[in-house]
Amino acid sequence: MLLTGSDGNRQALRCRIGRSGISVFKREGDGATPAATLAVAGGYMRRDAWPVRNRTLAGITPSNGWCDAPGHPCYNRPVRLPFAASHEDMFRSDGLYDVCLVLDWNLAPRRRHRGSAIFLHLAREGDYPTEGCIAVSRRQMDFMLRRMPAKVVIRVIA
Repeated sequence: MLLTGSDGNRQALRCRIGRSGISVFKREGDGATPAATLAVAGGYMRRDAWPVRNRTLAGITPSNGWCDAPGHPCYNRPVRLPFAASHEDMFRSDGLYDVCLVLDWNLAPRRRHRGSAIFLHLAREGDYPTEGCIAVSRRQMDFMLRRMPAKVVIRVIA
């Protein structure tokens, strides 16, 4: 993963991508990471589980979710739980979303079935792929939160 800050500085970081690799034709549920230049649009942090405080990230609570149902009006948007349609639980027991940066894939305009919940989050221990997100180690996320400029761009190249 290549991060480029608004100051022009670049930093390469090892990361995990989707189980289906990188796709220029991203579809909902395909397991691919979209080939794109992605900005960090915002993010979430579990304040009870992450030692680094970051004022720009919203706190994650058990009521936080993210809609991944293509036919729902809230598709690819944060939602409050309980939520009847298909969604991601942001408050996870496995710690993957202890820090979760929202990448600007398919946010505006939203296109149905083009992929949702594309996040930069924490990686599982071991060499496991994601469901389409980008994942980094806890150490790398800590580095990013402490050292990255406010505006950063992530390039995913097929």
